Amino acid sequence: MTTKRPRALAIALLAAALSLHAAIPPAENLLPGDTLLLVTAPDFAAARAAARQSSGWRFWNDPAMKPFHDKFMAQWNAQFIAPLEHDLGVKFDDYAGLPQGQFTFAITQNGWNGADDSPPPGLLLLLDAREKGGLLKTDLDALRKKWTESGKSIHTESVRGIPFSVVTLSSNDIPTLAGMFPRRPPVQELGKEPKPEKPGELVIGQFQSLLIAGSSTKVVEPVVAHLTGGAAPALRDNAVFAADQLAQFRNAPLYFAWFNTKAVFDVLAHVPQEPPNPEAPSIFPSLSTAATLNASGLMGLKSVSLAYRESHDGSLLNLYLSAPEAARQGILKIFAAVPKDANPPVFVPAGVVKFSRWRIDSQKSWAELQKMTDAIWPGGLAGLNATIDTINGLARKKDPDFDLRKNLIANLGDDFISYQKVPAGNTLADLNHPPSLFLFGAANADQTALAVKNVATMMYGRPDAPEPRDFLGRKIYTIPLPGRGLPGAGAPGSRSLYCAASGGYVALTSDVSMLEEYLRSDAGQARPLRDTPGLTEAAQRVGGAGNGLFGYQNQRETMRAAFSLLKKSAANDTAVMAFPKSFRDWMDFSLLPDYNQVSKYFYFSVYGGSATADGLSFKVFAPRPPQMN
Repeated sequence: MTTKRPRALAIALLAAALSLHAAIPPAENLLPGDTLLLVTAPDFAAARAAARQSSGWRFWNDPAMKPFHDKFMAQWNAQFIAPLEHDLGVKFDDYAGLPQGQFTFAITQNGWNGADDSPPPGLLLLLDAREKGGLLKTDLDALRKKWTESGKSIHTESVRGIPFSVVTLSSNDIPTLAGMFPRRPPVQELGKEPKPEKPGELVIGQFQSLLIAGSSTKVVEPVVAHLTGGAAPALRDNAVFAADQLAQFRNAPLYFAWFNTKAVFDVLAHVPQEPPNPEAPSIFPSLSTAATLNASGLMGLKSVSLAYRESHDGSLLNLYLSAPEAARQGILKIFAAVPKDANPPVFVPAGVVKFSRWRIDSQKSWAELQKMTDAIWPGGLAGLNATIDTINGLARKKDPDFDLRKNLIANLGDDFISYQKVPAGNTLADLNHPPSLFLFGAANADQTALAVKNVATMMYGRPDAPEPRDFLGRKIYTIPLPGRGLPGAGAPGSRSLYCAASGGYVALTSDVSMLEEYLRSDAGQARPLRDTPGLTEAAQRVGGAGNGLFGYQNQRETMRAAFSLLKKSAANDTAVMAFPKSFRDWMDFSLLPDYNQVSKYFYFSVYGGSATADGLSFKVFAPRPPQMN
């Protein structure tokens, strides 16, 4: 017994050592320090298993969806997958089971500095097959053989002792992709020679269970160096990434992405401006890239990160912009939410299918917009003020006291609300333009509503606006709008915009019944949205509704309306007119099942946003549909 125990212990230690040797480091330990973009699934097997239990996957593969699903997939395979497999000499099904560990796509700087003669950013793909490393090697050997037999230019290069196959590629080698994503036709500017197209490379190799593919041997070399003990800086050594990793990527997200905005915008800001071409003068003023990036606030944006998690309770998506408040300006300052209550007000009824409330300081945002305009466009602020003065001049012909700055801009508050109901009609136009209402807070709502009416009437050139009508002691302004039509739907019909002030808000809508319902809301007869079961609990998953931005969407009811309208309109092809012609044979909406057969896969979602001293956060949470539990 004593002899067997040491032997068993030795075997266990050896197995553990082999297991540790076989483990592939995470993406941040392999990618170089100059990584610009990272998109990764750290554990693809777990991500695949989670996806197959998700409501979207189960909806798409439900037996009731089979007729629609099969026709769509038949077209997808015939028109895209099969030709692409022919171009590449592969069968994608042979590789579908290989991703077991990380699956990573990255873009590296690779010496790119924005100049025409600088190398392009590098492209990297990492795939860990884990225990299927032997199958990966077999498949790669077979792929090299197919490429050689098909006449592709291929040779082998060693990178730190690891053999890599190098294949020269051009758009002619993959005509399927070139057809689906056609390049713009070359434009030759007078006085300049066209730039010749450079063929690309695909470099592909294997280290243990890891597939490494890149756009050049120089691009894959840092990855191989980190795998073989090199000490060059890795992405994990980037201080901005390290901070985002600690705050955003902990607790094992299924997927996460990171964009090094600071590095990208630093390069773009230092790209020399194109000198004027006297042989092809432009009528537009030349804008400085550096000035535009600075004034817009993008130079103050350090990074953008995204993480996706899934649990039995639902799915959570977190988007984060690392933008310190001290350096925040431009669009990041204009749209930053003020930490105030963004719950649905009591007048928003429970029957709405979409709701959003955004608290932003309009006066500070207007001042920042003027500052940004002046910094980006020479004379831009003067032009903006001239436009306002022109509007004032026209409006004062009827109202001598009209002042757009005083009556509208200075009245804007910090509360913007919109909500939407299920489409009331049975046409595609009804689906695209459901009943909705937009409200914004105003210091003097009555004065602001009149200003909106005057400006809108001038904008649309319709002097035939009827006189305002009284409704429950409030004035409803009617502003005729230009007609709107859809392809194949005949002549556009007449429509109007309706505007009224009540409760410290100015309300705007193209559906007068929505406006009248809002004006009647003081009666308090309708059950409010805020009492919807599960809404408060879901809101906590996105940080609550007290941070200045909150929204709600009822996918169950929007999908019910979509199914009904698409099935009805499929008979006369009005539905497919909204899709590109190449997709019209794919989307046979007449094959959709009765919605009640698949409604269990849809529920609702909420989102919330906040601004802190370190950055801007936006979260989306979709509770798991109760009928799927």
